[in-house]
Amino acid sequence: MIASSSRPGSLGAWLHATRPATLPVGVVPVFVGAAAAYAATGTLRPLPVALALVCAVLLQIGTNLANDVFDADKGADGPDRLGPTRATQSGLLSARQVRIATVAVFALAAAFGAALAALAGWPIVAIGVASIAAGVAYTGGPWPLGYHGLGDAFVLAFFGFVAVVGTAFVASGGAPALAWGLSLPVGALATAVLVVNNVRDRASDLRAGKRTLAVRLGRRFAIAEYTALVTLALATPIALVAIGQARPTALVSLAVLPWAISLIRAVARAEGRAFNPLLGSTARLLLAHGALLSLGVIA
Repeated sequence: MIASSSRPGSLGAWLHATRPATLPVGVVPVFVGAAAAYAATGTLRPLPVALALVCAVLLQIGTNLANDVFDADKGADGPDRLGPTRATQSGLLSARQVRIATVAVFALAAAFGAALAALAGWPIVAIGVASIAAGVAYTGGPWPLGYHGLGDAFVLAFFGFVAVVGTAFVASGGAPALAWGLSLPVGALATAVLVVNNVRDRASDLRAGKRTLAVRLGRRFAIAEYTALVTLALATPIALVAIGQARPTALVSLAVLPWAISLIRAVARAEGRAFNPLLGSTARLLLAHGALLSLGVIA
């Protein structure tokens, strides 16, 4: 649905195009990575972390805008779309406007990334270039990742391992083992957000030639994948505590267990537009779990 305040070309239209509900996917890895760095080393560099947060949000918005215009171009967002209205497909914004905005946002991310690289070193350049390239290649270019069943791996890698460990690196100058461990639950829940989107859209994606895992392997696989990802996110802190990598206080993240179980059940039963609130709820689960995990590892 289009918000009543969203008229073509309006500020509301632009806000709608950024997909605010998905922003926890970019924000949470920064907080968790910073917490991992502090817990492992006792040090934290606030300015690089702040710059990393800005870059993460900009990269998420840029990826969302690129996805909006490229999916519209390829016909994945048609009139029969079950998910929230997309800006390009609905005419809220023109394809040209969204393309220009995508370039501008990625350029801004690159500018902040350059400042971050000046403080944290050359590896940030490699991470930034790879992140922008992947954000575009997710639905754009000659071989879009999301159209070939690689979207899940992309999210797990970039919003889990790269973002969490990358933040830990800029926060402390190293990549502690705890950061690698904590990147797994973050990446798993970020991927779970994508799975909700993909299982909802599998019919329209199939018609558009978008061969996500939900299209290739079916609804039952997608539900099982969602269940496994949420379970992995909740089980990882237990494992990290058991092997001595994290403090027992990290188990405070299990406070979201009842919520997680209810979401797994709801996703298994949902059809069509019933998935829409579950996508936002999964993103909020990521936010809550990440916040508790961050507090738990430094307590």
